[in-house]
Amino acid sequence: MGRKSSIDKLPKDVRSHIERQLRENRLTLDELITELQERFPGKETPSRSAVGRYKVSFDQMVRKMREQEAMSRLLVAELGENPDERAGQLMVQSVTTLVNHATFAAQNEDEVDIEDVRKLARAAKDVLQARKVSLEERRSIEKEAREKLIEEQREKLDELGQSGEVDQDVLNKVIKAAYGL
Repeated sequence: MGRKSSIDKLPKDVRSHIERQLRENRLTLDELITELQERFPGKETPSRSAVGRYKVSFDQMVRKMREQEAMSRLLVAELGENPDERAGQLMVQSVTTLVNHATFAAQNEDEVDIEDVRKLARAAKDVLQARKVSLEERRSIEKEAREKLIEEQREKLDELGQSGEVDQDVLNKVIKAAYGL
């Protein structure tokens, strides 16, 4: 892809500090640079324009992640609070966010070669496949849970019929109405 940001080349502790400050969004760019000079004396300080460009892409990535999180919460609200489902959704959300970020980075480049396009297309395909697998897995879990519930209810209805507490004809009508059997 294109040239790396000078911030990506900084030591990890400096870069982590910049990202934390950008997330907190309390300082202006000038205040952030001054704080970096005070907190990390002797280490290279990025230019104001480099921090500004990094902030724009960082803000866009954070916004996309928040959108993905909101969509994930809606899915969990619709489908229930099964931890396995939520973990799968989180994985798909993470992959989607990374692909979005890579796509955004590629769009900012003046020249994108065919290899970059191929990698992004492959990543997009993988995201779609992960979503499909996640959906199929949720459907399989729902089907299995439904079959188990029907089996448990059928056993209880059979016990009720064998106990003689309910007339067998009435019980058969209930079973037919509830299960179509």
